[in-house]
Amino acid sequence: MANRFLAEPDPTTAWAKAAVEGKLFVCGDLVRHAAERHLRDLRDGERRGIYWRPEEAAHFLNFLPSVFQVTDGPAAGEPFYPLEYHTFCGGSLFGWRTATNRWRFRTGWLETGKGQAKSPLMGAIGVYIMGWCGIPRAQCYAIGEDKATANVLFRDAVAMCRADIPGGEEGESLEGLGEVIIRGELENAWKIEHPDSGSFFMPIASGESQSGPRPSLVAADEIHELKSEAALLTWKAAIDKVAGNALMLLGTNTPARSTQHVGTSYSDTYQAIVKGEAKDDTAFAFIARIDKGDRETIFENERAWQKSLPALGETFPIENIRETVNSAKLRPSTKSSVKRLYFGIDSAAADFWISEEKWLAVQGVVDARAMRGRKSWLSLDLSQKNDLTALSQAWELPDELVAVKTWYWTAREGLEERADNDKAPYLDWVEDKYLTATPGATIDYTFVAMQVKQQVTEHEVEALVVDPAFLTSFTDACDQVSLAWWLWEGPGKPEGRGLKIVKHAQGQRIMFEDRQLCMPHSITRTEDLILDGKLLVDDSPVTYSCAANAVIEADGLNNRMFNKKKSRGRIDGMVTIAMAVGAATATVKPKKKSVYATRGIIRV
Repeated sequence: MANRFLAEPDPTTAWAKAAVEGKLFVCGDLVRHAAERHLRDLRDGERRGIYWRPEEAAHFLNFLPSVFQVTDGPAAGEPFYPLEYHTFCGGSLFGWRTATNRWRFRTGWLETGKGQAKSPLMGAIGVYIMGWCGIPRAQCYAIGEDKATANVLFRDAVAMCRADIPGGEEGESLEGLGEVIIRGELENAWKIEHPDSGSFFMPIASGESQSGPRPSLVAADEIHELKSEAALLTWKAAIDKVAGNALMLLGTNTPARSTQHVGTSYSDTYQAIVKGEAKDDTAFAFIARIDKGDRETIFENERAWQKSLPALGETFPIENIRETVNSAKLRPSTKSSVKRLYFGIDSAAADFWISEEKWLAVQGVVDARAMRGRKSWLSLDLSQKNDLTALSQAWELPDELVAVKTWYWTAREGLEERADNDKAPYLDWVEDKYLTATPGATIDYTFVAMQVKQQVTEHEVEALVVDPAFLTSFTDACDQVSLAWWLWEGPGKPEGRGLKIVKHAQGQRIMFEDRQLCMPHSITRTEDLILDGKLLVDDSPVTYSCAANAVIEADGLNNRMFNKKKSRGRIDGMVTIAMAVGAATATVKPKKKSVYATRGIIRV
């Protein structure tokens, strides 16, 4: 299908108007937000010092088919006419300018389903900036988690430079005409140079250092694979130092929220920008995902597929995705990955232990100091000494509301290795004070005991409920910090002095004994509060990760427990939240059946 917008005087704006009107193609809410932002900026951007220059957008859009061939797929050998969504993305990146005619956008985010020609577009942009934007000695880099990832878009650029120029004689390529010099043979090419401007384009692993780079472009594909944000921050700092035109362009499939934290964090930021919730006139975002209302029926609702696959029907045949979807229907183990990679439903949204929207709706700020004087319960999951330890506190609020805050500890030694193994940004969480790293190779439980002591001193704490595992190690730590405690043995048994500690059963067994706490009841009570909007959870990326990782196991009677072994990662915070809520609501009779007990909870 030919690009219907290239014949328009201003193809980029024509595409944006069509997206908003919803007549020529189907797009999701986030893409529509991007189009609305473009049209809104046309009206009031000049007041903020940004100007639309359609001739500059046209220069890039016309460059592609004039110089490049498509080098792969069914359209191989044809001129590289930009896809319709390329018209908007590429036109926006080069058509928006500042008062000094510098590029408006210093960063760009391209997020779509698989197979939507992001890499060829980014490779073409690299060549264009290197030699055809009038930047002397331009330094352009393709980066990735490793060199192989960086090479994906760079090889597209090499292939286009070696392919014949459309309409020219055989052998008349950018390389053949001497417009560029490619260092390295065949698949081993490692640098493209533009002799006339002294510029270059080369791939590099994200963590590799460069001596004083002054990049005009940093193009990073497969952002969802990045394990650390450090390299992106370093390259962004280099971009910021460039006085003239410079762009960091990031491409990705939808990241998995539970494991791909760097990509998720960036995606969330650019979603906020495109929706107008965050203001940044220097950041461009194109995020193609299906809408939340499409999730339940996406395998059957072919009309919605174009929302996350904007090249559908152009270079991406619908038969391809039909085959993939049909295969996923037969193999449930692949459903989550297909939903994320092709439709933008991250694995947390696809497999979240409860409705992700309901979970997000109960996130907020819980100020422990403001809770003083309210009745509360503590809960503790010590786990192993080199894993994650979580302590939650639940307070009673008026109108049957419950507020919960969670603290986390881990061992500092080996933290970077555990972050890689768990695919979790522990170092960032420590730096941002969401997680405390205690010295040594194991968690020093006296840190935990001191936090418990502080909460007991400052708050009306009814009891500490605990997973019995490692309890002796914790009570030893309590003795070391002079925190008096006693273990509740059941109704009618002698009571002690100090902090009351109550065991909380972790398995699927229902405890019918008076005032006994068990996980099936605690899970149901937590669900009830979430679904009724009666729970307030202190917003923390560690807690979100625990909730997204959680997998629930049910027996034949639908008695449920959190299964740590089968979960996608650490879930300690979710366990303690459920225990704390269970203790705080122990006198409240749980609903006979939670909606999630009868449909939708993951059963393994």
